[in-house]
Order: sequence, then C-alpha cells, then structure tokens
Amino acid sequence: MTSLLTLHSPGLATVDALRQERASVAMQVLGIVGFALMTALGAQVRIYLWEVPITMQTLFVYGSGLYLGWRNGMFAMLLYLALGLVFPVYAGDGFGPAYLFGAVSAGYLLGMPLSAAVIGRLSRRWNALSGSILSVMAGSLALFTVGVIWLHFAADHATWLESIDKGWLRFVLFDLAKILFVGLVYTGTRRFF
Repeated sequence: MTSLLTLHSPGLATVDALRQERASVAMQVLGIVGFALMTALGAQVRIYLWEVPITMQTLFVYGSGLYLGWRNGMFAMLLYLALGLVFPVYAGDGFGPAYLFGAVSAGYLLGMPLSAAVIGRLSRRWNALSGSILSVMAGSLALFTVGVIWLHFAADHATWLESIDKGWLRFVLFDLAKILFVGLVYTGTRRFF
C-alpha cells in the first residue's frame, strides 16, 4: 500500500516528479499550498524606494515555476491571489478585490500566474543552470510586462518610457540577483536530491 505522499514514479527525484506532475495528488497540493504561503510571506518583506516596493515574493513566484512546473506553479500563484482577496497577504498589507484590481502594483500580482507558467513550461526543456536562469528571465519578462502595462494606465504616466523606468528599469539589478539566486538554489536542489 502506498502512502498519499509518495511519488508515482519510484526512480524519479521528488523535484522532478513535482515538476512533471507525477507526484501524488497530496504532494502536488502540498507544493501548491506551500508556494502560495511562501509567496505571502515574501510579500511581507518589502523595501519602498519607489511607488512599487521591492519584495521577496518574486523569489517564490519564480521558484514555483521551477519546482512545481507550469500548471502547479500557476495554481500556486492563483491560490496566492485568491488568499489575498480575503487575507492581507499582498505587499503593504493590502487585500481584497479593490486592491487586486485597483492598486498601481496590481499588474504585477496579476502577472504572477503567467510568470510561473512561463517558467514552468520553459524549464521543462532546460534542466541545466543556464536553462533554469533563462526560463526565469523569460518569466520575469512576462511578469514585468504585465506590471508595466498596468502601472502605465493606473498611475497615468505621461509616457511609456516613464512607466518602463518606474516599473521595470529600477528593479532590473534586484531582479537579476533574484533570478540568479533562484536558479542556483533550484539547480543545487536537483543535484542534491
């Protein structure tokens, strides 16, 4: 008799089984809930230098795509967004539909499921460190694209250049550090297990 928390493919590492949706349903649910909760915790670490804060939540958005794959990574971020409709889990203790669809940073929140899905889909093909980093860079680009578009209209910026500057360029170095960190941790975890 197998446990609810076992893998369906005995020769497959836990990390790869979660990514390929070959882990048991219970393991997949634990992964989804775990990454949603870690994203909520990461949102509480925030540094306000500009209108949109620097947070640690994107570490877990990126990680969810790498560790859980495209589908479960997307589900983890959708669960995070759903939690934020009721609980103050967004950056700045924000919550509720008005925050999710009304704040200048709402586009970044709405881009999280897309980002996790892009990372999960691309990283399925590339297992090396460079492939993981490229996958996360593509997911980051998706996240910031949605975020900047939303910011442009919500903040009523005069030009797209102003929106790109305030919504992406100021964050590039911080985001590159996060991308490298997540890629290294993920690759190290795969090698270890």
